[in-house]
Amino acid sequence: MDKRQHLVEAAFRLFYQHGIHAVGINTILADTGIAKKTLYNHFPSKDALIEATVLHHDQQFSHWLQARMALQPSGREALVGVFTALDDWFNDRIDDWLPFRGCYFTNACAEYGDGQHPVHLRCQDHKANLQRLFRSQLGQASVLPGKQERLARQLAQLKDGATVAAHVLGDRNAARAARKAAEKLLKGI
Repeated sequence: MDKRQHLVEAAFRLFYQHGIHAVGINTILADTGIAKKTLYNHFPSKDALIEATVLHHDQQFSHWLQARMALQPSGREALVGVFTALDDWFNDRIDDWLPFRGCYFTNACAEYGDGQHPVHLRCQDHKANLQRLFRSQLGQASVLPGKQERLARQLAQLKDGATVAAHVLGDRNAARAARKAAEKLLKGI
C-alpha cells in the first residue's frame, strides 16, 4: 500500500474511533510511522486529510451497500435489504470493519458545523448520493419520478434515524424497526 493510502486509512480508523478533533497529526504519524514531511507532501493540511478520509469512507460504504443491495432483486427488495445490511453494521457483523460508532459522515458534520466547510460539503455529497441510489432502485420498480424523490428522501431519513438510534441510544435493533417502517412505506410498489 502506498503511503498516501496508508495515511488515509489510518486517519480514518483513528478519527472514527476517537473523533476528528481528538486525534492530532502526531498521533497519526506515530500510528503509521510516516514522517511529517511525507504527510504534508500528500496533504497540505489536516483538513485535506480529513476530506480524504470522508471520500475514502464514502467509496467504502457505497460499494458495500450497493453490493448488499445487489444480493436482492432490484427495486423494493433491494431497498428493504438496506436495513438488513444496516442491522449487520450496527451489530458488528461486517468483516474488516471497525466496531460500530455511528455514521462517520454525521459524526464529521457534528465536528464541522459550518455548512460551507469542505468536510461538511463532502458529507452532504455522500448523503445526496445515497438518496440518488435509492431513487435509482425506485425507478427500477417503475415508481413515478415525483414519488421517487419523496420515497428516496424518506428511506434516507429512516436509514439515518436508525443509525442515530443505534449509536446514541445504543439500540442495536434500530435497523429492524426501520426495516418494518420501510416495508410499510414501500408496500404496493
